[in-house]
Amino acid sequence: MALPLGLGKPNHIVNALVHRAMDDPSISLQIFTALTLEVPRPSSDIEKRFMGPVLDRLFEGYPALTYATELHKGTLPPNIQVNEFFMQAGRWLGSPRQQQNYISANYTHALRYVLETKVNVVGQLVAPSPSRQQFSLSCNPDITLDLLDARRAGKADFMFVGETNEELPYMAGGAEVGADEFQLLLDNKELQFPLFAPPREPVSLADHAIGLHVASLIPDGGTLQIGIGSIGDAVGQALVLRHKENDAFQKLMAALDARGNDRRPFREGLYGASEMLVECFIDLIEAGVLKREVEGVLVHGGFFLGSRTLYSRLRNMTPEERARISMVPVAFVNDLHGEEEKKRAARKDARFVNTAMMATLLGAVVSDGLEDGRVVSGVGGQYNFVAQAFALEDARSIITVRATRNKDGKTMSNIVFSYGHTTIPRHLRDIVVTEYGVADLRGKTDGEVIAEMLSIADSRFQDELLEQAKKTGKIASNYEIPEKRRHNTPERLLGALADAREAGHLPLFPFGSDFTEVEVSLMPALSRLRHATRSDLAKMLLRGGPETDEARRGLERMALAKPEGLKERAYRRIILAALSS
Repeated sequence: MALPLGLGKPNHIVNALVHRAMDDPSISLQIFTALTLEVPRPSSDIEKRFMGPVLDRLFEGYPALTYATELHKGTLPPNIQVNEFFMQAGRWLGSPRQQQNYISANYTHALRYVLETKVNVVGQLVAPSPSRQQFSLSCNPDITLDLLDARRAGKADFMFVGETNEELPYMAGGAEVGADEFQLLLDNKELQFPLFAPPREPVSLADHAIGLHVASLIPDGGTLQIGIGSIGDAVGQALVLRHKENDAFQKLMAALDARGNDRRPFREGLYGASEMLVECFIDLIEAGVLKREVEGVLVHGGFFLGSRTLYSRLRNMTPEERARISMVPVAFVNDLHGEEEKKRAARKDARFVNTAMMATLLGAVVSDGLEDGRVVSGVGGQYNFVAQAFALEDARSIITVRATRNKDGKTMSNIVFSYGHTTIPRHLRDIVVTEYGVADLRGKTDGEVIAEMLSIADSRFQDELLEQAKKTGKIASNYEIPEKRRHNTPERLLGALADAREAGHLPLFPFGSDFTEVEVSLMPALSRLRHATRSDLAKMLLRGGPETDEARRGLERMALAKPEGLKERAYRRIILAALSS
C-alpha cells in the first residue's frame, strides 16, 4: 500500500487495514510512505506541564496511526512492514526496525520505487466537492497524480482508495480528480477528523539573523523555494521587512555587516516554485512580495502541511485566489524534465533555500543522518534543488545552518572540519549561511572555501577549526582569520538585533502563533531550562526569583501556583529563576 507523505494519509482506512493484518498473520501488508505524522511526546515533567494543554488543544480528535503506535510499543507483527523515504525528524533514531526499513531516496525518485514494488493499493485523504463528482488531492498531489497517470498508461495496476475530509482545502485545477478514479471511497460524516496541525515554531534571534542574510541574496523578479521550519519563517519575515519597512531592513543589514546586495523593495516581485507550500508563502502573497505570476500562478507546490491557520486561510480564499496557488506533482517543482524550456524561462534568478544540521569546512552539507548510519529524517527534495541550482543558468542553492547547537548543556559547533556522512557532497557546494554571515563557495578552491566557512563559524570554535585545516595542509600555514570575523558570538548578535526585536521587527512568531500570550512569555525561560546543565539547574534552584505578576501567570499556567511536595516546590523555584534571567 502506498500512502502520501505527511498530511494526506487516509487514517481510518490505513488503521482498518493494519488491524486486519494484525488479526490475521497470513496477510502480508507492506506500507510505502514518508513523514508519518505523530503528536509530539514531551520528555520531561516540566515539558509535559507546558505542552500537555497545548497538545490537547491542537490535536484533540486526531486519530493516531496504528502502525506508528505499535512500532513504538514494539508490538507491530512481522507480517506488517513500514518503509519510509522521509522520517519525522529524530522520531525513529532509536528504532532498529525502522532504521533498517528506511529507503534512501530523492523525493523525485520515490515514484519509481513505488512502481517497482508493484503496489496494489494507493490510499489518499481527499477534499470533496459539493457534488461529490470531483475530489481534490489538496495537500498531496505530489506523487499520486503521477501514479494515476502510470495506471492509465498501463504501467501500474492498483486500487485507488480515498477518504474524504471536509477540513482539507479544495485545491482545484491539476489537483482535481474525478469520482471514477476511485475504486473505494470512504465518505462518512461520522468519521471526519481534525487535520494534523503542528504549531508554528518560535523564531530565535539566530534564526532571524540567518533570514536577514538570506533575504539580501534574493533578487527582485526571481524565483523562491523555502524549506520547512523556523528558519523558513525567518526568511519570510525578512523578505516582508525588506519590502514593507525597508529603512529598518537596511539598518539591520548594516548592523549585521551583511554581504548580500539585494536590499531594495520588490517591484516585480517573486514567483514561488517549492516542493512544500510553506505557510509563509501565504504571508508573502498578502505582503506583495510574491506577485510575479507564471501563467496566472504565484506559487507551484507539491504538498503542504502546517498550522490550523494555514488550512483555514486556504479554505477561506475565493476560488480565484486559490487558483493562483497551484498544487502539482513534485516532479514538476523539483525537476526540470518535462516542459523544460518553459520551466527554465519561469525559474529565472532562482534561489533555493534549505536547512541543514551541519556543514563541513570543505562545503559538504549534512542534513538527514548521522555518521553512524542512522537516519534523522531523509534527503527529501534537498538534493533535487541543489542540482537544479546548478542546472539553471542564474540560480543559486542557499543552505542555512545554525552555527552552534546545544547538547546536554554543552555548546557544539555545527561547522565541522569533516563528518562521516554527507547529504550534499562538496562538489555541489554553493552558498552556506549561518547567523554570522554568508559563505559563497561556488567555483572556489578548497583553501578559499575553508576561509569562507571559517568566517561564518562561531568564534569560540574558529581556532580549533583553523588548526585542523592547517594540520592537513588544506589552508596556508600562515593564514589568519580576518579580525572583523573574529567576533561571531551570541553576545554580538544580541547587540546587533536587540533594538529591532524590541521594535517588533523580529518577533518570536512573525506570522502568528497557536500559543497563548502567557505560553509565549514562558518560552524563553523554558528554553533556558532545556539548555541548562545540572550545575546551572542547581544554581537556579538556590537562587529562585521574584514573583512578579507575569511570573505568577506563568506559574498558574504550569500548575505550580500552589506547589505540592518537594518536587513541585523545586520546579517553582527553577522556573522563577529562569523567568528572571
